[in-house]
Amino acid sequence: MPRSPSSPAFWRSPLRGPWFTSVLGVVLLAGITVLFVTGLLSYAAYNPDLSSVNDQTPDKGLLGFYLFSWPTHPSWLYRLTQGVHVTLGIALIPVLLAKLWSVVPKLFALPPARSLAHALERLSLLLLVGGGLFEFTTGVLNVQLDYIFPGSFYPLHFYGAWVFFAAFLAHAVLKTPLALRNLRHLRDEQPSGEGELVSPNPAEPTVSRRGALGVVGGGSLLLLATTAGRSFDGPLRETAVLAPHGGPEPGGGPGGFQINKTAAYAGISPTETGEEAWRLVVTGRDGRSVRLDRPQLLQLALHSSALPIACVEGWSTSDQWWRGVRLRDLAALVGHDDPVDVLVESLQRHGAFRRAALRANQVADPRSLLALFVNGEDLTPDHGYPARVIVPAAPGVLNTKWVARMTFGDL
Repeated sequence: MPRSPSSPAFWRSPLRGPWFTSVLGVVLLAGITVLFVTGLLSYAAYNPDLSSVNDQTPDKGLLGFYLFSWPTHPSWLYRLTQGVHVTLGIALIPVLLAKLWSVVPKLFALPPARSLAHALERLSLLLLVGGGLFEFTTGVLNVQLDYIFPGSFYPLHFYGAWVFFAAFLAHAVLKTPLALRNLRHLRDEQPSGEGELVSPNPAEPTVSRRGALGVVGGGSLLLLATTAGRSFDGPLRETAVLAPHGGPEPGGGPGGFQINKTAAYAGISPTETGEEAWRLVVTGRDGRSVRLDRPQLLQLALHSSALPIACVEGWSTSDQWWRGVRLRDLAALVGHDDPVDVLVESLQRHGAFRRAALRANQVADPRSLLALFVNGEDLTPDHGYPARVIVPAAPGVLNTKWVARMTFGDL
C-alpha cells in the first residue's frame, strides 16, 4: 500500500470521480455567486463612501467601488439580502466540505506544476481552498458572535471575499465546461478509470455516489432548518437552535423582541439616560445647535412607522411599531429645510458603530425616525431608551441606540 499522499493509489474511496465533483461544483457555482452578490449588497447597505465611520477598511482602493446610494424601499430589503447571504452560506458548508474532500488528491499531486497553465490552475486551487475556508470560518464565527480572529471582522471578511471570489472565478472559467460534460453522464454510476480523481485501486463501496450526495444534501437541509428561523418571529424562531438569536424571544410585552447589545453590555448607565441628565444635541448649518430633553422632543410632531430590524449576523425581526420625531424634522430645526446627511453619535463610548452616518435619502424618508416609543410603550433600555434611530432597510448597526448627538450636513 502506498504511504505517500502524492500517490494516486493512496486515495481509495470509490466515490471520488469527475461526476461526483462536478455535481458539487455546479451547486457551489450557483450558491457562491449568490453569496458574492448579496455580500456586495451588504457592503453597499453601509453607504461606505459616506463617512469613514461606516467603513474603516484601509487601502481598499478599487475594491471599494460603490455604485449607488442604498435605498429605503422596500423596508425589508436588507432583511432579505442579508438573511439570504448568511443562511445560504451556512447551508452550503456541507457542500463545500464535500467538494474539498472530493478534490483533496489534487492538492498532493506531483510534480507541483507540469506547465504554466497547470501552475496557474494549482495556484487558483490553493487560493480557492484557503479563501473558501477563511470566508466560511470567519462568517460562521461572526454569526456565532465569537470574535476570536485577529482584527476586525469587517475588513478581514471584505478582503478575504475578493481573494476567494477571484480564485473561484478563475477556477470556474477553467472547470465549468468540463463539469457540464461530466454531468451529461448522470447514469454512469461506476468510475471510468480515467481522470486524476479516480482511484486506480478503489476500496469496496459502502454507499453509492447518489447516496453520498443525499447525505450532503441532508446536512445542508439540517443546517437550513436550524438557522433560518432567526429571520422570523414566533414558533419559527425557536427552530433556530444553532443561532445565538434563535430560540424564544428575550422576554414578553411590547419590548420583547430580539436585540443585539444590551444596555449593560454597552455600558449605558440609568443615571445618564434619566430625564434630568439626558439631552439630545442637534447641530446643523453654520454651527446652529439646539439641546432637547425628552419632554421637549415629545412636544414636537410625532409620527409612526412599522419597520423591521435586520442585523449583519443574518437575524431579523418582523415589523415593530415605532413612534417618534422624523429625522427630516430634526434637520429643519437647525436650518436644513432640504434633507442632508447626518452623523449620529451614541452614549456608548466604546465598540464599533457607536457612531454611524446616514445619507440624505435616508433622512428624507418620512418613515425615518428618532424613535421614542415602540409598540405603544417607551423604549426599553435595551432597545435604546431614551431615543434611538430607526431607518427603513438600513443595517441594524446604523439604527443607533442611546442617541446623544446628531450633526446634520454634507459628510
